[in-house]
Amino acid sequence: MKLLFAFVSLVLASQLGRAGTITGTVRAEPKPGAEQGSGGANNNYASSKFKFVPRVDYAAMHDFVVFIEGQVGTNTAATNVVQITTAKVAQRAATFSPHLLPVMVGTIVEWPNNDDIYHNVFSISDAKSFDLGLYKGNPKEKAQTFDHRGKVDVYCSIHANMHCIVLVLPNPYFAATDGDGHFTITNVPPGEYQLKAWHDRLPADSREIKVPETGGTNVDFILTVKNLPQF
Repeated sequence: MKLLFAFVSLVLASQLGRAGTITGTVRAEPKPGAEQGSGGANNNYASSKFKFVPRVDYAAMHDFVVFIEGQVGTNTAATNVVQITTAKVAQRAATFSPHLLPVMVGTIVEWPNNDDIYHNVFSISDAKSFDLGLYKGNPKEKAQTFDHRGKVDVYCSIHANMHCIVLVLPNPYFAATDGDGHFTITNVPPGEYQLKAWHDRLPADSREIKVPETGGTNVDFILTVKNLPQF
């Protein structure tokens, strides 16, 4: 899929003549005050009742996606390529892999079951609802076309911990962060854009950026719980 998106981006960039690169990092931080209660004699987390309660490790968070919002040009060439190409979310050891799959509108996703047990892949998300039933292997008829943008939560009706996300985006200018939180989006047509950093359990953050005709621009994001209604 990375090679596909690189090719799509090159097609669009060649039409515009010049292209730039967006690089940067994304990391998460706890809400101010939420880091209190890490333990200690006067802290309730030190008690036997709460000491094994799992807490969010913001420093270890991953699965961030950075993308340009909205349409970039007409996206005609990109759409034509992606519609005849597939991505995969494998089922292995009762886990979806990858947990997060960013794709462009029109991408076909296969759901191979590599386990020796049955799985049932389904979603009730607004952007895409489907139920693949019980199956093993990789029947071609189980592939699904993701033709509406949005977040699609996918589950297995048999195994409670099986969950993954397909994030359907309107253009090919996006990237998932690596293990260190770095991202690179290449061959972006020059112009002014709204760049968004996204994570499943944190509010997204957006920046207005300008991509030059050559060279690049760097943007760093810190995601945390903020700007939400207070009750």
